[in-house]
Amino acid sequence: MGAPSALALLLLCACCGAPGWANLSQDGYWQEQDLELGTLAPLDEAISSTLWSTPDMLVSQDSQPWTSDETVVAGGTVVLKCQVKDHEDSSLQWSNPAQQTLYFGEKRALRDNRIQLVKSTPHELSISISNVALADEGEYTCSIFTMPVRTAKSLITVLGIPQKPIITGYKSPLREKDTITLHCQSSGSKPAAQLTWRKGEQELHGEPTRIQEDSNGKTFTVSSSVTFQVTQDDDGADITCSVNHESLNGADRSTSQRIEVLYSPKAEIRPDPPHPREGQKLLLHCEGRGNPVPQQYLWEKEGSVPPLKNTQENALIFPFLNKSDSGTYHCTAISNLGSSKARYTLNVNDPSPVPSASSTYHAIIGGIVAFIVFLLLILFIFIGHYLIRHKGTYLTHEAKGSDDAPDADTAIINAEGGQSGGDDKKEYFI
Repeated sequence: MGAPSALALLLLCACCGAPGWANLSQDGYWQEQDLELGTLAPLDEAISSTLWSTPDMLVSQDSQPWTSDETVVAGGTVVLKCQVKDHEDSSLQWSNPAQQTLYFGEKRALRDNRIQLVKSTPHELSISISNVALADEGEYTCSIFTMPVRTAKSLITVLGIPQKPIITGYKSPLREKDTITLHCQSSGSKPAAQLTWRKGEQELHGEPTRIQEDSNGKTFTVSSSVTFQVTQDDDGADITCSVNHESLNGADRSTSQRIEVLYSPKAEIRPDPPHPREGQKLLLHCEGRGNPVPQQYLWEKEGSVPPLKNTQENALIFPFLNKSDSGTYHCTAISNLGSSKARYTLNVNDPSPVPSASSTYHAIIGGIVAFIVFLLLILFIFIGHYLIRHKGTYLTHEAKGSDDAPDADTAIINAEGGQSGGDDKKEYFI
């Protein structure tokens, strides 16, 4: 043993003051004689890297394993992967937060069927944990037993899934202009979830989400309230409370409460057909919108006594209109919450024919035929003008030809080439 190692041994004995002693084995490990298990073990990493290191015992960074932190939803599966570049003929090991060995190489050390071997090579050890629970959260350690021992940590974060929210506080029935307060609550989220409100597709601004830790010390219960004044438009509306949390991966988790609002009726008269004419059948519909629905309708005409009709039906029928039916009509819709009156002025128009679909079709066809005839007329005029012009040109050329043409004998002589006395020759074909 060299001088530096002897000095380190003396320093160790002086600092510890222990009666035991240690020998350096041939493979670079210190054999401590007073260990309970009597096994070979490396000394503390700090001491090994300072006092006990020799040039032959320095460990390369290639033997440092590495891992990654993982996040998993409760009930899911997580894979722990540990890798090393230079294994130095040693095996990798995974242990849980309680320092219980899970796998040493390909050998299972803890009897937990949820933990399975994924891959085991000299350079990699990967295991999986299925059906992960909140209790599985913590730091897992990957170790390689080089000199000194090298470790890497992997933090497993388990997300608690929030429960479906519950809405309370609704009391039916509500009346128009009442104020309502609804409460929403969801438990089991980790980290704490956030709650939002909406009415139909409209966002409601509720109170900020309140957070309370659950009894297990790991998950949280969140709650929120919303208060608003109802109108008749809110009758049948769905008030929805939604929980937002990263464990849901964008999935919707919400609860809706449909509300009912009671309000007095509102009457409106609708004619059928919209523009009635003399001789037609007319129906005046009295549409009474309300909750509850109006059960009685009263029809009146200004200047007429008694009322025309008092019935549960909401239509006034005119089998055959005439001018005397013109006037102003009133419909009163009545429910146990009140009544509403609508007004309509009827003007009976003359029975002038209304263009039908067939007459419109005939008009279109007639227009097309007239256009074609117009085009043919233009074409005939153009052709006639062209023929007249060309016929006059032809007659002019004919007249000039009769004055200049020679007689038959001269024509024959010229054709045979018997006339002399000039280079220019004219030939005529008669």
